[in-house]
Amino acid sequence: MAFCSWKWLHLLGRPNTFAKAWRSRRGGPSLRWERCCHWSAGKSLDPEVRAFLEENTEVTSSGHLTPEIRLRLLTPHCRFWREKPDLWPYGDPFWAIYWPGGQALSRYILDNPHVVKGRSVLDLGSGCGATAIAAVMSGASQVLANDIDPIAGMAMILNCELNNLNPFPITIKNIINSEAGNWDLIVLGDMFYDEQLADGLHHWLRKCIRTQQTEVLIGDPGRYQFLTHSIRSQLHKVIEYSLPEYTRQENNGLTSSIVWSYQPSNSL
Repeated sequence: MAFCSWKWLHLLGRPNTFAKAWRSRRGGPSLRWERCCHWSAGKSLDPEVRAFLEENTEVTSSGHLTPEIRLRLLTPHCRFWREKPDLWPYGDPFWAIYWPGGQALSRYILDNPHVVKGRSVLDLGSGCGATAIAAVMSGASQVLANDIDPIAGMAMILNCELNNLNPFPITIKNIINSEAGNWDLIVLGDMFYDEQLADGLHHWLRKCIRTQQTEVLIGDPGRYQFLTHSIRSQLHKVIEYSLPEYTRQENNGLTSSIVWSYQPSNSL
């Protein structure tokens, strides 16, 4: 099965195996990488993995909502668009797709820099790191990117280099259900693809809001798991973006993506 076919099977939501990784704190393709749970500016990258990612991704800024941001992604010009997915050696590369929820969040932050300017921002499930990059570009005082996949952490550093930014700190562990950090803003895109994970997010985000008065912004193109979850009744629509044609094709015809503000009531 070609990688392109693998993509089409998963466009409406990341597969259950990936959701289980968030719940069980897995996420590394090798023991060596699992031991590395935090990166900071200046940390060296494994030359072999760097070379592999540079060879098997394409630098692009077109076909997405944020042409200001250059990213290494899997595109039709890449070998693994057609190769069998089990030949990819580092676990499913979900970070190599610029998901529409993340695109909407990044576009909103770039257009409204006051949302992050001078504030501390946590980008949860950061993937390619685009939303964290948008926050840095827009003047956030502190940015932490979080993803359970160590290779995503490496890709984020490469993407920072592409955009002439010093790498922001990156944590490679499951922080859902941990103690609520003192963040001014938490952003997360395309994370509501599994009911149990969505329940955990709902509980943890609500705790962050109540204990730290954290603001939460969620990006999602309207996946079924998101629209049918109980969190939906506690969301305020901030803005909706029409997706570029290329992103529509990548996402099985989804036409728009929305940024939501999460505002749980005190009674819940």
